[in-house]
Amino acid sequence: MQVANLVTQLDAMVSQGQIVDAVDRFFADDVQTLDFDGTATTNKHEMLAKMNGFVGAIQQVNGITLHHTIANGEVSMSEYTFDFDMKDGSHILWHEIIRRQWRDGKVVNEQHFKN
Repeated sequence: MQVANLVTQLDAMVSQGQIVDAVDRFFADDVQTLDFDGTATTNKHEMLAKMNGFVGAIQQVNGITLHHTIANGEVSMSEYTFDFDMKDGSHILWHEIIRRQWRDGKVVNEQHFKN
């Protein structure tokens, strides 16, 4: 399946708040990730643990907006705005670009850029 089709499916899941399920379905076992704050993971198990912790800390989803997606070869980029109220009373409003490198239908590298 082409990367454009895969990223469309992944983005649809993320947009619906199915972030953990999207990681489980689309990420390779050896995926490496890097957040805009420098937090890194080196495999799918670590990324799933990180995402489970993050999702578990959300009190309310105010919005997940996918603005644009592009795919070229084995690379895709998705632009999102995430708006969450957290259980600790904080508010998250992130506008970010997510760059993904794909191999054999799975994400092998993901990097987040915050605007």
